[in-house]
Amino acid sequence: MADKQGIYKRNVIKHLYFSGELSCADLSTLTQKSLPLTTRMVNELISGGAVIEKGYALSTGGRRPQMYSLKPDLMYVVSVAMDQLITRIALLDMQHNYVGEVEKIELALPNNPDALQQLTSHIADYINKSGIPRNKIIGVGIGMPGFVDVMKGINHSFLRTDQGSIVSYIEAAIDLPVLIDNDSSLVALAELKLGAARNRQNVMVLSIGWGIGLGMILNGTLFRGHNGFSGEFSHIPVFMNNKMCSCGKSGCLETETSLLVVAEKAIQGLKQGKLSVLENLTLDHIEETANAIMGAALKGDKFAVELLSEAAYNVGRGVAILIHLLNPELIVLSGRGSAAGRLWLAPIQQAINEHCIPKIAENTTIEISSLGYDAELIGAAALVMEHYDAIGLVQGKLAGNFISA
Repeated sequence: MADKQGIYKRNVIKHLYFSGELSCADLSTLTQKSLPLTTRMVNELISGGAVIEKGYALSTGGRRPQMYSLKPDLMYVVSVAMDQLITRIALLDMQHNYVGEVEKIELALPNNPDALQQLTSHIADYINKSGIPRNKIIGVGIGMPGFVDVMKGINHSFLRTDQGSIVSYIEAAIDLPVLIDNDSSLVALAELKLGAARNRQNVMVLSIGWGIGLGMILNGTLFRGHNGFSGEFSHIPVFMNNKMCSCGKSGCLETETSLLVVAEKAIQGLKQGKLSVLENLTLDHIEETANAIMGAALKGDKFAVELLSEAAYNVGRGVAILIHLLNPELIVLSGRGSAAGRLWLAPIQQAINEHCIPKIAENTTIEISSLGYDAELIGAAALVMEHYDAIGLVQGKLAGNFISA
């Protein structure tokens, strides 16, 4: 009986984490448990210091229900967001707030046999510097590029290890549960749980960065495909440009749309005498270069706008394919590149207008993510909280005495 109550309390905590504030009636509906049992569990969580009262909901004509949320410092999640060049590490509380600074590390994944060791060392150092007791940390969620096998805990593209898995390697070093997933999948998970795709059924989430990632939400759940490798949008063969892609093929969508390509075209254009406020751009500092181009475009620099518009139109050609195949209700533009905001919208829509059958596309809308570049960090934390039940059972650590009743 005690174990069943512990499982139910963890379930309540998960729902409060993703919903922010809920009433006992809300929790009863979500957990499919009786209202008296739910009320008793919530009261025990309040007594244990896990849940706090947030006041009464807005009036809808009847008695206003008491609302509840998690205590922010109840527990924490270590969140790691990786791309091929940059890794960010953050600590998030139960209200999705960053605790301390987000640490940014230049960690190249391609052709780096020591990448896993370096990543593990950075995570361990970050946890030690945080000052948070390990028994207050639920686990570590890591988003990474490449072909990630979630079940085996390995990445077929990067961070290879001679024996065991990425997960077992890092867990052995930091003594905390570790979960990994593809970066684009975690961006989509963040949008599904806490962003623009919440309460939507069929959504395509594009993560614009050094490639163009795709997370697919179908029938209200994250779609991963047979082996978990779905969503390789970047490598759809769209162009006859004879440009070699990072995947080893040519003509992929990525070869005309990524921020890396935009940066290369910017540097080439400036050398050819294009007028622009941009200067001193270099691929050696690609993050600063990409940010400078997007910043200049937002300020109306003609050359910068042209660069992003060309990339956006080509993204739109790929989006037209998605619309024909999957008929989504929403396209969300997320990730690093979403910082350019509305500049993406018109060129993408133009491509859709030109390449889509109007009847199929007429009910598909495009939005810029409100989570933006934080989406992967938020998604990595959401990954841990999605598995909170299993983590608690495996550890035998039920996140505090308030759950062990």
